[in-house]
Amino acid sequence: MCDLHDHHEHDDPTLTSSAGGLSRRRIMQLLGAAGVVGGVTAGGTDPAMAAAADTADADGGYRAPADLAKDSPAKDAALDWIDRKAAAITGLNDEIWQHAELSLREWKSSLAQAEFLERAGFDVRFGTAGFPTAFTATFRQGSGGPVLGFSGEYDALPGLSQHKGVGHHDPQEYIHDPFAPGYGPGHGCGHCALGTAAAAAAAAVAQAARTHRLPVTVKFFGSTAEEQLIGKTYAVSKGVYDGLDAFLDWHPSTSNATGWGTTTAMTAVTFTFLGVAGHGGTPLGNKSALDAAVMMATMSEFLREENLAPSGRLHWVINNGGDIPNVTPEIAEISYYVREGSPERVQVLLDKVIAISEAAAKASRTRVQHKITSACWNQLPSRSFAELMHDNMRTIGPPDFSAGAQRLAKELQKSLGLPQKGLHDEIGALTPPNPVFMGGGSTDVADISWQVPTVSMGAALAPVGTKMHTWSTASCSGAGPGHAALLAAAKYLAATAVDLLTQPARLKAVKDEFARRTKGVTWRTALPDGYEPPMYEPPAWFLERTGQHWPPKNITWPPKRVVSQETFSSLGPELAPQA
Repeated sequence: MCDLHDHHEHDDPTLTSSAGGLSRRRIMQLLGAAGVVGGVTAGGTDPAMAAAADTADADGGYRAPADLAKDSPAKDAALDWIDRKAAAITGLNDEIWQHAELSLREWKSSLAQAEFLERAGFDVRFGTAGFPTAFTATFRQGSGGPVLGFSGEYDALPGLSQHKGVGHHDPQEYIHDPFAPGYGPGHGCGHCALGTAAAAAAAAVAQAARTHRLPVTVKFFGSTAEEQLIGKTYAVSKGVYDGLDAFLDWHPSTSNATGWGTTTAMTAVTFTFLGVAGHGGTPLGNKSALDAAVMMATMSEFLREENLAPSGRLHWVINNGGDIPNVTPEIAEISYYVREGSPERVQVLLDKVIAISEAAAKASRTRVQHKITSACWNQLPSRSFAELMHDNMRTIGPPDFSAGAQRLAKELQKSLGLPQKGLHDEIGALTPPNPVFMGGGSTDVADISWQVPTVSMGAALAPVGTKMHTWSTASCSGAGPGHAALLAAAKYLAATAVDLLTQPARLKAVKDEFARRTKGVTWRTALPDGYEPPMYEPPAWFLERTGQHWPPKNITWPPKRVVSQETFSSLGPELAPQA
């Protein structure tokens, strides 16, 4: 999430409660009503959904196992390291928060995170999968040990600038444009904390392994453009995450919880309409690309009643609709996120959206082309991994929120018209996923989860009842709530990773479950053949600092220009003058 990476189902009690006393017949009726029964119950129909489904406890009675997490000198060393380095860890978060760099352009943020890991003894290599701001940091202790991966992100979101620690909407960067005022970027999804906590956990595990001579390879993947689901999906297709034994992931949330539910698969696509510009005062014969985009947006709304199941999502934004009213827009672009429970179901919905674009082009006499910018699978969950993570979260306890952090949370809730409940200060119960998949967010971690056993966890960085992708989350990310959440998250990740090193049975259980779930399922990237990831040319200083050359070999540079060659619309033969 995020693009909407806040997918932890425990944020909403209606999603986390188990099926209780529902009979299997009633569950099947609910699945049918949601339009997902075939995908969940018939592996041959939709293997991706079948592999992610888990109805073993659908009739209730689940109890989360205890005593999976074990105390050990290595775990103590990792947690102590986080405590001792707390100021440096929160300082890294605040630095990245201040940079607030957008996807694919995280020049300063990626460097800050990489340098933190270099100081912790990691070998850092930039340019992972050709992305300038992606890097892989590696630490090795001994030989023959497991290979553990951690997920780092650092991109901000446009339009979500906010002063840190302020309980009302107060953009730090305001754009003074008389025709289009707006706000600068901000960490409204908390990726400053996400990457920082993961880097701290990786460094803590390395310190514990070094001190106690535990054989392990720790790999930290600094990933670009999570908000557009680009960085990891493409990197997975290039084998970047091959060879891992386990992968640990977290995301800022409104609760402290983990689980083994799935996410929505997604395809991001941009439609470009090409027309002919002309003066708005003499519009006859002009071809408005904006008209085409508006028609497409309108027609796609009519999909919702009869073609969009509760498990699906369809949302759009007009990226480019022209510049001034008296110039008919010659080029217009509208971008869609198409989500469903599996890649196959996404494709069915996407085909309908593409058909609508063609209809809009025909009606407006314009030309349309589309480009898929990203695509990911639904996440493959791991029950055994979630159970281990939950036991560590329960043992360590919730984030240590100060009175000031709780006060800020309640001020934000008041400002947003929400009940003033503050921050979630408990560890959420571990419960089976809802047997009826009702859709939600997507994550590019999902593609990793089909290569290696993966666990995801959320820590309460934002107030109860709020959402990710808001200015209120940006206020928390760089202040007390964010600091407490990321330090707790670092401990949850590090403790769980150490258990995989000191308890071989736990790692075996995780890998055995992964083998069962993926049996008979062949993962293939959802990205189209010939896909070239979008990129921006880095500044010269960044290339020099990171030892890279431009352009990378996997893209065409400069990219092909999009230029309209359309002609004015014919009105037919001239009319003869009236006598």
